[in-house]
Amino acid sequence: MAPPTPSERFGLRRSIVASQTLLAAATLLGAVVSIMVGQVVHASLFFAGTALVFAGAIAAVLLPWQKMPRWVIGVLPILDVVAIAVMRESAPLAGLGLLWTFPAIWIGTVFGLRGVIAVSLTVSAVVVHQLATDDLQRFASSTLVLPFTVAALASMAALTARRGRAQRVLLEKQSAELRRALDRARRQEDLVTEVLDAVDFGVTRITPAGEFSVTNTAHGLLLNSTDAFGREIAVFAADGSTAIAPDATPLARARSGETFEAEVVWYGSPGEDRRALSITSRRLPGSDSEETGGVVVSRDVTVEEQARRAREDLVSSVSHELRTPLTSIIGYLELALDNDSLDGGTRDRLEVAERNASRLLELVADILAVSSTSREGFGVELDLRPTDVSAIVRSAIESIAPRAQDHGIRIETGDLAPARAFIDGRRVRQVIDNLLSNAVKYNPRGGSVAVSVNDDPHSVTVTVTDDGPGISASEQPRLFERFFRGDAVRMSSTHGSGLGLAISRDLVRAHGGEITVVTAAGEGAAFTVRLPREPRETP
Repeated sequence: MAPPTPSERFGLRRSIVASQTLLAAATLLGAVVSIMVGQVVHASLFFAGTALVFAGAIAAVLLPWQKMPRWVIGVLPILDVVAIAVMRESAPLAGLGLLWTFPAIWIGTVFGLRGVIAVSLTVSAVVVHQLATDDLQRFASSTLVLPFTVAALASMAALTARRGRAQRVLLEKQSAELRRALDRARRQEDLVTEVLDAVDFGVTRITPAGEFSVTNTAHGLLLNSTDAFGREIAVFAADGSTAIAPDATPLARARSGETFEAEVVWYGSPGEDRRALSITSRRLPGSDSEETGGVVVSRDVTVEEQARRAREDLVSSVSHELRTPLTSIIGYLELALDNDSLDGGTRDRLEVAERNASRLLELVADILAVSSTSREGFGVELDLRPTDVSAIVRSAIESIAPRAQDHGIRIETGDLAPARAFIDGRRVRQVIDNLLSNAVKYNPRGGSVAVSVNDDPHSVTVTVTDDGPGISASEQPRLFERFFRGDAVRMSSTHGSGLGLAISRDLVRAHGGEITVVTAAGEGAAFTVRLPREPRETP
């Protein structure tokens, strides 16, 4: 048997005190009753046994049993067995042998199977000895029942104690494992906290109830829209001037369960020391029936946003400054070309200058359009009026016809029936001009361009089809990206900025429509512009 632990020793002392106290109480009761009914035969011997029991009770209370060797502890129940045997010898008819159950139970609990065997043999030997030497002791059923009862109770106590010790060992192992797991969790939490506080982006964990469970110090104050003194910080949209209501801030939306990706908001009023954050809100994965909350990640993009704004302002300013002199140059070149007295060489050189100036003016116009439709700009302002789309298409064809003729390109239109819609005619003309210009520019000499206008109760559709080189499947997903030009186009002598299709798509979407393309490498391309008939109507 393994040596007892400190906790077991402390429990052992309590069990000794309890067992001896109960035995002393039962002995006192038995002694009083035996004396009152006159069953005591040898008074001096009876009182000696009783005194020995009470001495054991006093010793149980006073002695530090938890500090004594285990064999010393076993002396006390042995003395109890001897004391009860003496009392039974001095009062044979009092039935005091039942008192043996107290030390027997305690011995079985503390010493296990060996104690059960020892106490059972001892009690049996005492009973047999008294039966053989004392004439007052008669053989009866109690002669067999008493040792068996003592052995049974001691065995039950031993089994119960053994089961209790096994459960205690198991609980201690589980408790130790839980403590180790708790220590690991605390170390991991400390590590996560240190890492989150060290990074330059904010992380906030939101519980299903909308409360914060984990957050770092990077952007905690800003996400709460309060400064260090608890005052409200004004929150503005990506344009930096549109105020956001408190219940519409990114954090409020995230707490309500909304998800969004890389939304830019400004914290602080214009003119103040403000900051821009790119904020993403996502829900954490969980089971279908379990709400797990979400996480909000914020990144400081103040420097990037200020640099981008400065770049766009510079591009817009330079483009405006370039447009005025270019328009003047083109005007004077056209006037010079109208002079019939020019010789052939001079006219050719002026035509080259006029074409390149026009190309430069188109590039400036594209850059201005990109600036006006940027995320931080004022957006596209549309002047929607009921307009005949076919008339716009015919006007665009008339403008491109001379260039198409120079390139040997045929433009086929068929019958363009009137098709009216609420549109900004100037913006739609810009889209059609871009599609026709691309169709003529990238078409081989001798090719053709087909233009058609169709309408239905909800939308008007313009389709421009060419016989050009087409677009490969790998490049089609990027076709409408700004500044994108295909490999075949970049390696050719055809110039372009890669902005036309991107601007055209933005303008069409501003109308509530869409522009699509059907193409394949070597098979030409068919661009389709679908415009809603009514304002803000989805086609």
